[in-house]
Amino acid sequence: MLIGIDLGTTNSAVAIWRDGAAELVPNALGEVLTPSAVHVARDGTTLIGAPALDRLATDPLNTATSFKRLMGTARTTNLGGTQYKAEDISALVLRALRDDVEAHTGQAPTDVVITVPAYFNDRQRQATRRAGELAGLNVRRLINEPTAAALAFGLKDKGDREPFLVFDLGGGTFDVSIVEMFEGIVEVRASAGDNRLGGDDFNAALVGLVMGDLDPDGVLNGLDAERRRILLTRAAQRARHVLSTADTAQFAVTIDGQTLSTPVTEAAFETACEDLLRRLRDPVVRSLRDCCVDAADLSDIVLVGGATRMPVVRRAITRMFGRFPNSSVHPDHAVALGAAMQAGLIARDAALDEVRITDVCPYTLGIEVAEHDAHGGLQKGLFSPIIERNTPVPVSRMETYSSLADNQKQIDLNVYQGEAREVANNILLGVLKVKLPQRPAGEVRVEVRFSYDSSGLLDVDVHVPDSGLTQNMVIMDKESRPDAAEMARRREALARLKFHPREAAENVALIARAERMYEDHLGEVRQAVGRWITEFTGALNSQDPRRIADARQMLQTNLDMLDGQTIL
Repeated sequence: MLIGIDLGTTNSAVAIWRDGAAELVPNALGEVLTPSAVHVARDGTTLIGAPALDRLATDPLNTATSFKRLMGTARTTNLGGTQYKAEDISALVLRALRDDVEAHTGQAPTDVVITVPAYFNDRQRQATRRAGELAGLNVRRLINEPTAAALAFGLKDKGDREPFLVFDLGGGTFDVSIVEMFEGIVEVRASAGDNRLGGDDFNAALVGLVMGDLDPDGVLNGLDAERRRILLTRAAQRARHVLSTADTAQFAVTIDGQTLSTPVTEAAFETACEDLLRRLRDPVVRSLRDCCVDAADLSDIVLVGGATRMPVVRRAITRMFGRFPNSSVHPDHAVALGAAMQAGLIARDAALDEVRITDVCPYTLGIEVAEHDAHGGLQKGLFSPIIERNTPVPVSRMETYSSLADNQKQIDLNVYQGEAREVANNILLGVLKVKLPQRPAGEVRVEVRFSYDSSGLLDVDVHVPDSGLTQNMVIMDKESRPDAAEMARRREALARLKFHPREAAENVALIARAERMYEDHLGEVRQAVGRWITEFTGALNSQDPRRIADARQMLQTNLDMLDGQTIL
């Protein structure tokens, strides 16, 4: 049985695809949202969800929340005398959700689609996969949270939709995706985000706002730091929820029968959150810029994530876009429902037979290079992108590099993921040592091809034309490596992409036609045809499918007009 799980910072949910529709599964308490909280007592007793959240105030040292923010890091949390990594704790939540499905349906789930923030890097995605495996589930697919939400929003009527923006602000992370739907294809145009921005940060801002008035005598200073943090955070959550429907709320903390309380207004809260609200803008601008879509051309602004309920956030979004956002989807349910729809797609359910989904590579992939500066010095440790972020996947791209030193015997091809100019600020994915024929500097060419699919498999091919040497490296999570047959299938699919666009038959034929017409004409007409060929060649060299398609259509139209003698 294949299920979909939204593994959230604050709450998690599980859904199934049944009878042609996505269906949320309730937990043992009858709720469809399970708090992402885990409590482990000294005797080993483990509580998940609401019971664990109840222990947060009384036994904070053995209770974990917001651990999703630690995914992919080496940090551990001590619960019940045992050190747990974030994926270990997450696995307990995933296992509880798996058990809820079995209790609800009578079937034991074996496979899962898990949602992740669009801006999770490779380490964070690998940690999420490991959590699923630790929970006893085969992770069939990781799907970006805003992509899952887009499925839930877009497949309600299966109609075509102009580009719309999914604004996903959860408890710990913020994601933005630009999505378009046409003829059953759900196409993600671009994604961006901030993995350190969410409802938790708004809670912290509220705590900072009230502390001076709440505790002038320093009563809270006598508490253990962790207990003080948890009491204040819970109080901030309660006050923030009240401010979603009222202009004023009481920020109250009770310690040993003594209550500390102070009023807080929504206006003051909004002022305290100004920096956080400004941070919402950058990922929006980046995603729009990356896919060349103007904000005015968006058909909808779709709100997802519990933190989008805050009026301060909704007002900020309204000011940002100059219009009201769309809140027709349930902010807490959409991602889990979309994960179940993805499960239905994987299972090839007949109700989704005509639906296809395309996603993008969320981070830039490239290699480490060295470059000579204007003074002849050598700058090392620089990043050279090969597949840039927000490129539709699956994708294959090739770049050519040259040797830097005379008689250079070898290069270390260091593969990185990230956006920074210096590779030290990016993530190292793998290293491939490539032998070179000994020639003068700059005379040895090395062709590097990256091929990447939606599962996160990166196939690296290296070719040295002067020696005929070819080498290959496959980069993916070792703990989630598929069997040999599945690996072969994925690599075969990528192999079909491993050619330069200028080698495609339709592009070869079009350039040949243009060159013939260049030879057939003189003067201004010949110059015009030459410019058209240069523009199309530039598009081919970019290896960007959208740019190539537009340039090919333009060249085709111009040549057709010239054949009809309707220009110049």
